[in-house]
Amino acid sequence: MPNVMLRYNDKGELLFYVAKKDLEEVITSIETDDGAAWGGTVELSNGDKFFIDPISPPPEFPTTLRFKRG
Repeated sequence: MPNVMLRYNDKGELLFYVAKKDLEEVITSIETDDGAAWGGTVELSNGDKFFIDPISPPPEFPTTLRFKRG
């Protein structure tokens, strides 16, 4: 379960960064992002998928969260 830093880039895209793997990718889809909750399966621009239990209320970015691979 890696610690992941989430932040917005200059284009307004949400970035997913794992320091131990030197992985930084744009999040292309989020299963739940409706204003009341945020999370579920997250897909990255390279095709990788990660999971986090939905968080309510949604987190403010930048933040660091623990994700599962999946």
